[in-house]
Amino acid sequence: MDLDDLDLALLRLLLEEPRAGYREYARVLGVARGTVQARIARLERRGAITGYAAHVSPAALGYTVQAFVHLHLAQGRLDDVTERLGQLPEVLEAHSTTGEGDLLCRIAALDNGHLEQIVQALLALPGVVRTRTEVALRGRVPYRVLPLLQQVKPT
Repeated sequence: MDLDDLDLALLRLLLEEPRAGYREYARVLGVARGTVQARIARLERRGAITGYAAHVSPAALGYTVQAFVHLHLAQGRLDDVTERLGQLPEVLEAHSTTGEGDLLCRIAALDNGHLEQIVQALLALPGVVRTRTEVALRGRVPYRVLPLLQQVKPT
């Protein structure tokens, strides 16, 4: 994707000050509000901006245990299992992977007993052969994109 200096500056502002608004972005960047609006719309259409949402802590909702569960699947069951994972509210995200396992899921649980129930539910899904679970002790580096954005050279 071709991103010029204005695109990169706008993306940086969206990440650093997500609630500022188009008028403030325009003021900071020294461009018209319509320019900001048009650029954001273009970045959305091209898939550079994938959504807008508040980041809510699962722990604030009572889900104090976070774990990563590797799922090993029967051949040809990836789509079926993925669809069923989307129906489980404790599955925060799932990624197909190379290496050990076929899917890596990030799970939120109320406590260790609840985590065990979730893992048992995952094992009961048709197509799941086995799991391997790792409990996260503490988050060290949160999800972030800004450092990548700072590495991108404008085109």
